[in-house]
Amino acid sequence: MNPSLARAKFALPSFVTLLSIACGFGSIVISVDNAQVGDPADYRLAAILLVLAGVFDALDGFVARATNTQSAFGVQLDSIADVMNFGCAPGLLLYCYGFAQMSAAHPTLVRMGGLACFVFVACGALRLARFNVMVGKTDPRYFVGMPITAGAACVASVVVAWPDPMASMAQAFMVMALMIGVGTLMVSTLRFPSSKQPKSTLLAAVGVCVVLLALLQTRFFVLFFVFYIAATLLLNMAWKGGWRGVAPPKVFDDADD
Repeated sequence: MNPSLARAKFALPSFVTLLSIACGFGSIVISVDNAQVGDPADYRLAAILLVLAGVFDALDGFVARATNTQSAFGVQLDSIADVMNFGCAPGLLLYCYGFAQMSAAHPTLVRMGGLACFVFVACGALRLARFNVMVGKTDPRYFVGMPITAGAACVASVVVAWPDPMASMAQAFMVMALMIGVGTLMVSTLRFPSSKQPKSTLLAAVGVCVVLLALLQTRFFVLFFVFYIAATLLLNMAWKGGWRGVAPPKVFDDADD
């Protein structure tokens, strides 16, 4: 193969990762610019960009496998991108969305909101670090803790469904609880189902999701994550109680759980 073409081939997955970073950075810029304006359409756009960043994040791995260009460099770049796109960007989005409009009236509440959003970012970084050191040591059918991409999509789904910025103390406390709760799920040892499930199960789930999306539109995403988290909690509780209707994850002796 021509050396130039070979270099271009290996650069393709990294280019897709950079597109993901561009979406995450765009979300940050829109969130910051909109903090004192509070335009719901801009908050929703910032959240949608995070979803698009997730699409590119999934696509870069697919491209690397399809072109047989997996590399240690790509793995590191992808991990760095995940911290920004699915840790910092959603943390800043929810901070601006949940607290920027009440900074003058409730400065202490705003600081508390900033701390809650930092907890989300910190938990996301810890989740990624744990994932990186546990590759090959856990059952691929299940994630240990909520994936950071799912955590980011979960908090962004609230902005997509209700894009008007928070205007009351009760709403602000709900945003705090959301950020801390999702952050806790990311660093937990709960087993969350991955996409490596039987194809029949995945196809059925996709079919149901498409129907619900058509019916509920933007509210669908919130409902999806409520069900995803609730089903995961119930499944883990059932395994603890000895239920084996769904095969539990395999336990690796050298897994650092």
